[in-house]
Amino acid sequence: MLKVGIVGLPNVGKSTLFNALTAVGAPAENYPFTTVEPNVGTVEVPDPRLDHLFERSGSAVRVPAYLHVVDIAGLVEGASQGAGLGNRFLAQIREVDAIAQVVRCFEDPDVIHVLGGVDPVRDREIVEAELALADLETVERRLERVAKKARSGDRTATSEEAILWRLRDTLGRGKAVRSLPLSEPERVLVRELHLLTAKPMLYVANIEETALPGGRNAHAERLGEALAAEGDAARMLPISTRIEAELVELEPGERREFFRGLGLEESGLERFAHAAYELLGLITFFTINEKETRAWTVLRGTLAPAAAGIIHSDFERGFIRADTISFDDLRAAGTMRAARDHGLVRSEGKDYLVRDGDIILFRFHV
Repeated sequence: MLKVGIVGLPNVGKSTLFNALTAVGAPAENYPFTTVEPNVGTVEVPDPRLDHLFERSGSAVRVPAYLHVVDIAGLVEGASQGAGLGNRFLAQIREVDAIAQVVRCFEDPDVIHVLGGVDPVRDREIVEAELALADLETVERRLERVAKKARSGDRTATSEEAILWRLRDTLGRGKAVRSLPLSEPERVLVRELHLLTAKPMLYVANIEETALPGGRNAHAERLGEALAAEGDAARMLPISTRIEAELVELEPGERREFFRGLGLEESGLERFAHAAYELLGLITFFTINEKETRAWTVLRGTLAPAAAGIIHSDFERGFIRADTISFDDLRAAGTMRAARDHGLVRSEGKDYLVRDGDIILFRFHV
């Protein structure tokens, strides 16, 4: 299951976002290091397509896809050298698949800012710098060991040393490893090192309610400009975490009506889940039977047999074909029988790349 870590400076709204996402009531008091041990929650990935299929399927249960969300203690300047919760904080980030960095973009005299004033560009740079410094230390330790082998003529070590020097140069300039175009051997080494700045990053601009629906204020504009300069503008997601947290007690229909009143088609939480999927290149396919209508998550570019293997290893091992129809085609046809009558159900083989929204019946033999 996908695991997203929520990070940022203290008092920027991390735990408030976590509470809204998971509705478990993690503490969100107004002082640094409220979160010491990480809170972990499970979040349903909203998908109207699943709801539509379930309503018409006759299945006994509806099974959505889920995200694991981890609320990690606030980072402070010097964390890479042990300041604040230092190494514990960094170790927790290494365990997640993607990072959601909450950046404060609201003014509120009642919520203390640990650095004395709101400056989202500065705050983001502090977090990025600490992650880069931690990665730099990791790379330098590895480089020291590998260089000795390289000097002895070890070809594998020589090749790795060249990659490590490239990573060191990038991190030394304060740049994230994810900004580098990497070859496959470089990707393998980066995964092995568990580098923090190699993880996909989503920037959550925490705004006040009055900045909705456009999601922009002066602070968010500055953050957006800084991200655009680095090619990361599409990874900024404006959310009012306070509003989201206040509305979790409402029924889904009531929440939707509230956000539509603000000119928004989706809540911030729905946009968060979808942005996390997009960030990691994930898609959803569906299966329908008498027992359940279910959403499954795979990487974009997954072949049909591998997708079948997510359901059960026997499905992949004995894969014959995948009877497939797109969600849009099934919705237009009305029923699976009508879809078959109109030739909309395709028989796909082992080389088929699963698409987002596919409804699939796997045929297999063991």
